[in-house]
Amino acid sequence: MIRKVITPHRALFAALLAAVMLAPVQAAADGGYTAARYPVVLVHGLFGFDNIGPVQYFYGIPSALRADGARVFVAQVAASNSTEVRGEQLLKQVKEIIATTGKPKVNLIGHSHGGPTIRYVAGVRPDLVASVTSVGGVNKGSPVADLMLDLQKTSPVAGTLLARVTDAFSGLIDLLSGGGYEQDSTAAMRSLSTEGSRKFNQQFPAAVPEDCGDGQHVVNGVRYYSWIGTSPLTNPADPSDYFLGLTALAFDGPTDGLVGQCSGHLGWVIRDDYRQNHLDEVNQTVGLTAPFEQSPVELYRQQVNRLKQVGL
Repeated sequence: MIRKVITPHRALFAALLAAVMLAPVQAAADGGYTAARYPVVLVHGLFGFDNIGPVQYFYGIPSALRADGARVFVAQVAASNSTEVRGEQLLKQVKEIIATTGKPKVNLIGHSHGGPTIRYVAGVRPDLVASVTSVGGVNKGSPVADLMLDLQKTSPVAGTLLARVTDAFSGLIDLLSGGGYEQDSTAAMRSLSTEGSRKFNQQFPAAVPEDCGDGQHVVNGVRYYSWIGTSPLTNPADPSDYFLGLTALAFDGPTDGLVGQCSGHLGWVIRDDYRQNHLDEVNQTVGLTAPFEQSPVELYRQQVNRLKQVGL
């Protein structure tokens, strides 16, 4: 009988060939790095949109998540209005997504005013929500909103003019993005103010920490997460940095330019000191973020993988 001699080189080649052939099978079995069990719904903040032409609010993030297996939806709610109004608009879309996908729940990720907006949905319909992730979320108010409301009180003419300008700006965003929603920037400022946030938190206290630490990680079966940056100036080529550097002067402590470090805390605080400003947190302006720092897009990929690992 002639026996086939397998040399070390042939054995190594066979092992490598098997690994290459089995890799797609394993990837399919795992479903991909971001193949979460439930759909991911991204929710924009104040003056936000899903997309205006080729420009996405969550710049490059949906496609990166989809590339590795996630089912991603980008919600569109009023560019400026109260948390409750935006929350009801989002709830309607969540129900539509559930009906479309056949999945019983969704993973909500909200930026800025999107943070309280997704908390509203989780508060009124926790049965439809698997997780809530607040990114630079205004969970305890913003001094910038406080200043804008104070302006309306101390200088009614200037305050009224500012409200009309911001309403018009919101309306333009809504028109260009095809939203069709009523805009109310004054209602938005009330929701985002320190007092407005305090009242909202009394009604929807889930996962909001009493201090500057973590909140409850799981409430009513919903997992809560958050992260925020604390560097208003990150890229000199990004014109929005200079605006955020100016608004940062309204804060006493660390901030991303529009939201304070502690205000961004909700549930499990993944990290609260990224070298990002408020727009970097959604990879804006068009990817002009801090050089030599971790990509904001990667943070979303990691978060959806985190959800996948816990069965969500």
